[in-house]
Amino acid sequence: MHASFLGALLHLSDPTLPIGGYTHSNGLETYVQEGVVHNTATAKTFVTQMLQQNIRYNDAAFMSRAYQATEQQDVRRLQHLSLECTALKSPMEIRQASIKLGLRLIKIFRRQQSFEIVERFEQLVKEKEADPHYCMAFGMYARLLNIPLQEALFAFYYNAAVGMITNSVKLVPLGQLEGQDILFQIQPLLKALSETTADIPDEMLGLCAVAFDIRCMRHERLYSRLYMS
Repeated sequence: MHASFLGALLHLSDPTLPIGGYTHSNGLETYVQEGVVHNTATAKTFVTQMLQQNIRYNDAAFMSRAYQATEQQDVRRLQHLSLECTALKSPMEIRQASIKLGLRLIKIFRRQQSFEIVERFEQLVKEKEADPHYCMAFGMYARLLNIPLQEALFAFYYNAAVGMITNSVKLVPLGQLEGQDILFQIQPLLKALSETTADIPDEMLGLCAVAFDIRCMRHERLYSRLYMS
């Protein structure tokens, strides 16, 4: 079957997009400096738990809802979701990073094609009535580029996993092959998450393992840092 959306999906989810994602570890640097993540097994635990217990109920869930709101052309829903996303991101570095990455993603794609709903959302951002989080921008463009939701979710999770694994290889450090082993091993998890995230009820938005937020907050005060978060 010809997947007409494949090129757009690969472009949107490309880990090498110049939006600055490689500068953020999402608290992993703190875990490494504290000795909690120190080998392949603990790095895999970090990645899987981050995907299952944090991203699933936060960024991935918001990405899915942004996709659906865009499908309905509901800019007010997008505005509400963006502000809720801001409120649920307790660590300052993570909150700021999410907004910066989203702004850069929008900047890349609006150079090639304009969409009315994106322009309306950007106007709300300029008026400081909405926040352009990365997950929101990803969900909006996934729908506007006619990428099916489940495939968009898989790519979103895959992008997040690749980023965490790449950071683990650098920080722990791990060998490149060990990093690829983790990526192979979590494929079933990525598939399962992509199939269930759209069904997460509203009352479960924002759930996370608190230790992730604590490590992200501690990152602000590390003596030496390679990453911005």
